[in-house]
Amino acid sequence: MKKYVAFVILLFIYVPGFALHIAGGEMYYFYKGPGNLPNTDVYTVTLRLFRECNPVVPGGQSAAPMPGEVEIGIFTNTDETAGTLYTTRTVQRSEYDVISLKSPLTCIVNPPDICYQIGYFTFDVQLPANDYGYTISYQTCCRSYTILNVEFFNIPGQPTSGEGATYACQIPGKKILGDTEKNSSAVFDVKDTVLVCQQKKIKLDFSASDPDSENPLYGDSLSYSFCDAYNRGAAVNSSDVQPSNPPYQSVTYAGGYAGEIPLGENISIDPKTGIISGTIGAAGGYVVNVCVAEWRHGRVISVHRKDFLLRVAACDFAAADLNPTYITCDGFGLDFQNNSTSSAIKSYFWDFGDPNSATNTSTDPTPTHVYSDTGIYPVKLYINKGQQCSDSGTTLAEVYPGFKANFGIKGSCLQAPYQFIDSSVTKYGEINSWSWLLGDGATSDTSDPIHTYLAAGTPSIQLTVTNTKGCTETITKTVDIRSRPVINLGFSDTLICNSDTLQLSASANFQGSYTWSPDVNISNIHSRTPLIYPTDSVKYYISFDDGKGCANTDSVMINVVDSAFVHLGADTTICLGDTVQLKPQTNALYFTWQPAVLSGSTPQDENPYVRPLTTTTYSLTGKISKHCIESDDIVIREIPYPEANAGPDVTLCYGSSVKLSGSIAGSSFTWSPASSLYQANTLTPVAGPVETTTYTLTVYDTLTTPHCGKPAISYVTVKIVPPVTASAGNDTSVVVNQPVQLNASGGNIFTWQPSTGLNDPNIQNPIGIYPAGITSVTYKVRVQNSDNCVGYASVTVKIYQTGPEIFVPSAFSPNGDGTNDVLRAVVTGLKQFDYIRIFNRWGNMVYSSANASEAWDGNYNGEKQPPGTYVYEAQGIDYLGKTISRKGTLVLIR
Repeated sequence: MKKYVAFVILLFIYVPGFALHIAGGEMYYFYKGPGNLPNTDVYTVTLRLFRECNPVVPGGQSAAPMPGEVEIGIFTNTDETAGTLYTTRTVQRSEYDVISLKSPLTCIVNPPDICYQIGYFTFDVQLPANDYGYTISYQTCCRSYTILNVEFFNIPGQPTSGEGATYACQIPGKKILGDTEKNSSAVFDVKDTVLVCQQKKIKLDFSASDPDSENPLYGDSLSYSFCDAYNRGAAVNSSDVQPSNPPYQSVTYAGGYAGEIPLGENISIDPKTGIISGTIGAAGGYVVNVCVAEWRHGRVISVHRKDFLLRVAACDFAAADLNPTYITCDGFGLDFQNNSTSSAIKSYFWDFGDPNSATNTSTDPTPTHVYSDTGIYPVKLYINKGQQCSDSGTTLAEVYPGFKANFGIKGSCLQAPYQFIDSSVTKYGEINSWSWLLGDGATSDTSDPIHTYLAAGTPSIQLTVTNTKGCTETITKTVDIRSRPVINLGFSDTLICNSDTLQLSASANFQGSYTWSPDVNISNIHSRTPLIYPTDSVKYYISFDDGKGCANTDSVMINVVDSAFVHLGADTTICLGDTVQLKPQTNALYFTWQPAVLSGSTPQDENPYVRPLTTTTYSLTGKISKHCIESDDIVIREIPYPEANAGPDVTLCYGSSVKLSGSIAGSSFTWSPASSLYQANTLTPVAGPVETTTYTLTVYDTLTTPHCGKPAISYVTVKIVPPVTASAGNDTSVVVNQPVQLNASGGNIFTWQPSTGLNDPNIQNPIGIYPAGITSVTYKVRVQNSDNCVGYASVTVKIYQTGPEIFVPSAFSPNGDGTNDVLRAVVTGLKQFDYIRIFNRWGNMVYSSANASEAWDGNYNGEKQPPGTYVYEAQGIDYLGKTISRKGTLVLIR
């Protein structure tokens, strides 16, 4: 099925203020022959304008209609760009047409109304032949406020905004055509209207035809491009204006747009065919100007222009839109997704083209398929298969696993070059390109580049590799460029006892020689891993040299002590259940605690966390080496917390209060917040908050010895149910012996008082019927909700002793004196009021309402209506289902 892409002409604009009505246009001409005067030529010139059939104008204003006549300026070109006024012509509209969207819209989501008027203004003009030819133009103001790609400005004192438009054509002179050749301009083809939906792929035909292309002497050809649209020039509103002299100025484009890219970077025009294609952006209007260059004898003789507004709608359509190919280079699995996400898509059916797979099809919108083998597979997607709005699309799946980018780094320090070595692998095809970013602005396209850095740092090295199967992968690594080589030591400072022997360790990231100093109590000063046995504290230095200019020095401090010591401090107490961290004073390097410590600590931690539940003795053994060991103990006694219980949570109706019930085991307590508590210094204060509040009961104990020293805390929440929003409905009226239904709301239990005339006073919506003699009843309804909270409301029923009726006053005087300023229908005994309509003496309706409480103020469309007699008609339905209709006259007095 053919895809819904874009259905045809591109002329959409909404008018700012009351002036702008033109949505696009072009001016073209035909050479008719020599004139009746020597050295003159006759041309037929046509201005073609487009206008929306139903323009939407902000602020309730009306848009100007398609012009009946236009002011055309004809300018003698003084060179290739400038011109002076030759004459002006007032041209009547010669032809009028209407086009609308003819393609079916059954599969379009949110289709807009698309309809355009086309006006043609055609005239003949006799022009003297000259060197540089003529420019013919028409100018009008203002473009729509909804345009996204053109900036707007306001002109003080003028009713319109925007940059307007100039539609022009150029007749080349003898400097271009020579003395004998003549030219007729290209003309853009008029097609059906177009529907362009946001964020969709489009393909729009903006081709033109050239009458001279069939002339064997000329053989004109055409090429297409986007170009700058012209602004308003001399026009300030929609009235006729003498166009300004050429050259004409461009509109001001918004950021990210220009005449060459009026629809953004994702849309282009084919220079040979005039086809506009790509992926369109957001909904809104876009000013687009297409220039078609006329070529003759290998050079451009003229450029013809069409300025239009492309309206992109917030619509959508169902389509199967796939990428041209899908490729996997690191496995057999591929993820697929339809690029069209229309809400009109109801089902998916994927065929992965993998006959050896048991899961060759899927109905998932975004499936993943694992292919059975390497190769190229045809993939097909059907959307809405066998349903309305169906479509299908095909693509290729290329499966080439075993491709992986990687590289290694060889280097020493800043003074020497670094080499980067490609270690990428590919199972299928061959690696055929390398792209290196070396982190300091340098690049390379060789497999194993060598690079010298000028400054130390940690640049990111990026390698992108491709293979002959189309696989691409990028990998990034950081290299540490140092001014000196890095020496890695096992430790920088350490502690030993004076009877211990310790092994030192040093290494660099490349080959070289090592030297330790001082040569005191050390086994081999040129070894990477010598043994030392100092009797006093000493700092050993290590020097590294690769023999190529890269050298560095580091050191390690050896602190020598006579013995280890461990001290845990005095015994202590904690509150029962608390956690405490043990912090010994020690010079030991290794630790062993007993008994067990808390999860998150280990028996080998220097400062573990413990939580004793009974009096516990903790023992620490600390050592520096197997010859230097020391131990110590500490006793931790637990003291119970005081006790606090704030009582159960409570739910209250708004405006009520409740007595809290707290209990404690301790010496003192406080409640907070206390601002909404009465007698907050007791364990049973009265709480009356206006919103849900959580109260905190804090208990202290300072009487026992020893005591915990920390408070116990308990919470109670008083939830406040919002006030019951009781309603008995609006006051109403009824006539005797006809029913009226009352209706309360705000809860689930209802009680009406009094019960006069009610069929049941204990339901939400009782029915009242009243005998003669009762003129009015005011009911009070009690409303109770599911939280047992109560509210009240009242309603008055007025009982008319007549039958159902619609009363309309016979006259009113809207003069602002506060008496009879408006006319309102008075309704009695009606269940439903349908309408009141008022007509003037010519039969035009000047007022209508379906709400009996609304009134007519004597105005129509903001204008005062003249005094005199008016006709009314009104209608409603009574409680028995009978239609009540009334007609009559009334007098408006001024």
